[in-house]
Amino acid sequence: MRTGYKVALYGAALAVVFGGTWAAGAAAGPPPPPTGGHSADQQHGGHESAPSAVPPGLSSSANGYALRLREGSSLSFDVAGPDGRPVTRFAVEHEKRLHLVVVRRDGSHFRHVHPEMAADGTWSVPLTLPDAGSYRVFADFRPEDGPKTTLGADVERAGDYRPERHETSRTFTVDGYEVTLDGELTAGKASTVGLAISRNGAPVTDLQNYLGAKGHLVALRAADLAYLHVHPEEGDGVRFAVEVPTAGRYRLFLDFRHEDVVRTAEFTLTTTDAHGEDGHGH
Repeated sequence: MRTGYKVALYGAALAVVFGGTWAAGAAAGPPPPPTGGHSADQQHGGHESAPSAVPPGLSSSANGYALRLREGSSLSFDVAGPDGRPVTRFAVEHEKRLHLVVVRRDGSHFRHVHPEMAADGTWSVPLTLPDAGSYRVFADFRPEDGPKTTLGADVERAGDYRPERHETSRTFTVDGYEVTLDGELTAGKASTVGLAISRNGAPVTDLQNYLGAKGHLVALRAADLAYLHVHPEEGDGVRFAVEVPTAGRYRLFLDFRHEDVVRTAEFTLTTTDAHGEDGHGH
């Protein structure tokens, strides 16, 4: 397995140096994709990625495929192929044919779920959006005989929207588990981050595999919700090699499984430069 997973070339035209909070960055929304751009094909387990002007998840169409959301009591959608018809044949990656990530645009209410596909290519999953706001839906998949692709689109929940602010955080507690992140994200350079999990003061050393790995990490860039999904390096512990090419703030979400329950820990990091300073020059 490769020790680095890279979002291929976020591109100088899309490079952003963050100066505000997560909520302020997210509110700006994604930039429009350039004409003829293609979504980046991430590397994982030997899957090669192609350079791209548009990071994964910023567009609802890429590589000839389009994400088409449908309104209803549950979240449903299909993926249109180059011929305009719904795709019905997907490669299995990490034990699933499609991974769906949903997060509010302020970086709150993260969900990583796995919808079911009907024979006609319609995917659906029960999903309740907990609070008002705009939510980004990411569909992460590889069609059979097609490139790995991540598409994104927004869904809305009406109501009194109250954005949450996310300060830098390296420790998260969920259901009595304390999860601590070490390491730094350095713009333009492969970085290793590790996760330590404890319960009642004792290290948890018997994590169960979840979707074929000891953990799954999703990183979202604050300014535009550019998407990166990586899996652990081989060896002891839960460690990830991550390369983020632009400076700024990122939200990181770790899924882990213990005692047959999947839980999610979340963190907020600001990149450092080669001299160890944060992305704002501090």
